[in-house]
Amino acid sequence: MRILLSNDDGYFAPGLACLAETLSSLADITVVAPERDRSGASNSLTLDRPLSLRKAHSGFYYVNGTPTDCVHLAVTGMLDHLPDMVISGINHGANMGDDTIYSGTVAAATEGYLLGVPSIAVSLVSKGAGNYLTAARVVAELVKRHQDRPFTSPMLLNVNVPDVPYEQIQGREVTRLGRRHKAEPVVKSENPRGETVYWVGAAGAAQDAGAGTDFGAVARGMVSVTPLQIDLTHYGQMDVIKGWLK
Repeated sequence: MRILLSNDDGYFAPGLACLAETLSSLADITVVAPERDRSGASNSLTLDRPLSLRKAHSGFYYVNGTPTDCVHLAVTGMLDHLPDMVISGINHGANMGDDTIYSGTVAAATEGYLLGVPSIAVSLVSKGAGNYLTAARVVAELVKRHQDRPFTSPMLLNVNVPDVPYEQIQGREVTRLGRRHKAEPVVKSENPRGETVYWVGAAGAAQDAGAGTDFGAVARGMVSVTPLQIDLTHYGQMDVIKGWLK
C-alpha cells in the first residue's frame, strides 16, 4: 500500500512526523507538505507563480505553496503512481463544524478525493502539546480497516480525535458537522510604523453541538468520523430560484 501524507502546519510539524512514523510499518509513505504553516489556506491553488519541490533531511518533501498545491503536485506530477490513500494531518487543533470550510488540513484531503483517491483529514482537538500518538493510532486503525475492506469508490473522511491518552478514548462515532457561533470580532492594533492593522478574531463557540455532531462526539471522549462531500448545490432552493428568475 502507498500513502501520500500532507498537512497544513508545515513539513516540520510534530503531528506529521508522528503520523509518518506510525504508518511506516503499514505502507510505503511519501510526505509532501508546505514549507511553512498554511493553516486556514482552505482549497486555494497557487496559479500566479511556479512551485518549488525540495527534500528535507528527514526525507520529507516540501513545497512553497498551499496544502492543496502539495497534493495536486504530488498526484499529478511528482509521483509515478497513484497513491492508494491520501492522509492529511495530524493537525494541531480541531477541524469541526464550520472549520472545515477554512481548513488547509481538510483541503489537502479534499484534493486527494477530487483526484479519485480515498482520503482522510485528521485533527487532534488540542491547544497544548497534544497526544499525537493517540491520533496516529486511530488513523492506523482506519488504514488497516481500509486494507481489509477497501472502499469501492473514493471517500473523504474528516476525523477529530480527543486530546487524551489512547486508553481513554471512549469509542468511535460517525457524525455530521456541527455549527459554531459567528467568529469573534477582528482585533485592531497598531504596528511599529503607527499603521492600523487587524488580526482575524478567534473562532466562535460551538452552537450546534448536540447528539450526532462532531462537537458532541469529541466532548464525550469519542473519535468523530465525518464523511464529507463536495457538492455545494442547495437543491431545496432550486425551485425557489427558478420562480424568482421568472
